[in-house]
Amino acid sequence: MADPEAPSADGDADAIDELRAQWHRERPDIDTASLDAMALVGRITRANHLLGKGMKPVFAEHGLEFPEFDVLATLRRVGAPHELTAGGLLKTAMVTSGAITNRLDKLERKGFIERHPDPSDRRAIRVRLTDAGRDLVDRAVVDHVANEERMLAALSEEERAALDGALRRLLVSLGDTHLG
Repeated sequence: MADPEAPSADGDADAIDELRAQWHRERPDIDTASLDAMALVGRITRANHLLGKGMKPVFAEHGLEFPEFDVLATLRRVGAPHELTAGGLLKTAMVTSGAITNRLDKLERKGFIERHPDPSDRRAIRVRLTDAGRDLVDRAVVDHVANEERMLAALSEEERAALDGALRRLLVSLGDTHLG
């Protein structure tokens, strides 16, 4: 990135440009490359927050919160019989076992999942998507994808592809090469 005080090449400035300029003013001894890295991580973090905020209304229309949708979508995409162990769900969710238990309790009360003992391991619990859960996630995912398209509309296909490739390389470099 160039001059920390200058607007971007397209003339648009975002909140991170302001933060970066403040750091440059207060700590001119920090090299530009370090401020560039800080700005990029800041943009990724802010984009994650804003995208999450933009997804909430769509999930709410279906009576869900994102963590509940995440569990239902995980079970749906693994294929028939749409079932995983609680431990398997925990690996894909990147949360504590207590958080997964709370999500499962809520979804079970709503009738979207059912839990039963694993026949091959008495210590394990299997979680299965119910028909109602499958119907719900199938409707919600269509609206969710349309909402994501809407939120990414400012980016051209080429920009989306470039961003997707860059973020993939970053995730691989950070060791995120498979679920769980």
